Amino acid sequence: MSEPLKSQGATWPRNAWYVACTPDDIAEKPLGRQICGERMVFYRKASGEAVALEDFCPHRGAPLSLGFVRDDLLVCGYHGLAMGCKGQADNMPGQKVKGFPPIRSFPIVERYGFIWVWPGDADQASLDKLHHLEWAESDEWAYGGGLFHIKCDYRLMIDNLMDLTHETYVHASSIGQKEIDEAPVKTRIVGDEVHTSRTMDSVKAPPFWQMALRGAGLDGDSTVDRWQICRFSLPSHVMIEVGVALEGSGGYDAPMAKKAASIVVDFITPETETSHWYFWGMARQFAVDNDLLTDEIREGQGGIFSEDLDMLEQQQANLLLYPERRLLKLNIDAGGVRSRMMIDRAIAAEGEEASKNNGAGFERVAA
Repeated sequence: MSEPLKSQGATWPRNAWYVACTPDDIAEKPLGRQICGERMVFYRKASGEAVALEDFCPHRGAPLSLGFVRDDLLVCGYHGLAMGCKGQADNMPGQKVKGFPPIRSFPIVERYGFIWVWPGDADQASLDKLHHLEWAESDEWAYGGGLFHIKCDYRLMIDNLMDLTHETYVHASSIGQKEIDEAPVKTRIVGDEVHTSRTMDSVKAPPFWQMALRGAGLDGDSTVDRWQICRFSLPSHVMIEVGVALEGSGGYDAPMAKKAASIVVDFITPETETSHWYFWGMARQFAVDNDLLTDEIREGQGGIFSEDLDMLEQQQANLLLYPERRLLKLNIDAGGVRSRMMIDRAIAAEGEEASKNNGAGFERVAA
């Protein structure tokens, strides 16, 4: 079977929460970032509250992210127009500006160690639609991660994460092993998630997992049972339960003392049709007080995902060079295909809702 390389129309759901940045990113000055095709600026008020506005000064169109914060106002670095947190012009030296139409403000929430933004219809933004992340609220978990800017369609990253067969080849020196190719893959829909899973029994742990076993106080050279459970959820999140347990101790269900298990955290935030922000990390339940292990895992993960980055950017370049080509679909692609179908349905539903509302939307104001 085959599929076209290029899809038509919108490529991401808009009425959803996306990770925009981390709290540290706006600790000292405004941050400009493009998300779902929207140029946004993020900053903090004196109270500590985070704010997200359109990164567009209504005076001459300069990026507000090049300005500074004063008295809870975001001051444009070009001519000094000060904007309020709701997008309204507040003041400007020697000028009367309070009659300016407002620029757009975006719903924003700070939770789970991230700042999330809602690029769609603000009236539909609800905290109930933010995924609950148990590992981010419990002292029984440790977390470390990072951020990559990747020049490829965000859906290519979802494909990558929902089919871990590539580990044998792209990550041969860290997490790959031949048994990944040989283990059957199961794909299913569970509630509002797409799951792909595989188990590998009685195998030798690859280098990354040998390190993790030692960090958990176990013998890194032990024969283990290994598992990978990839869970996609809208709009573009992939949580992957991964781990190894001492052979015969129960695999995924083994007691904590017999395994090294974690969740690979993947928040994939579209920037443009051919680029995205990739917030990656690992949450674990073993040796949670070992900061050196957290750093070691972060460094290992960073190296692994750097390999993905190069492959995905080269893949995107090929797809742009040959837009008429069609791709093969294999059984290992089922997780990515079903995830894309879920995305497409969400986009279609938003289109139907917009039609019902007579296409009402936000009107931009330019100079």
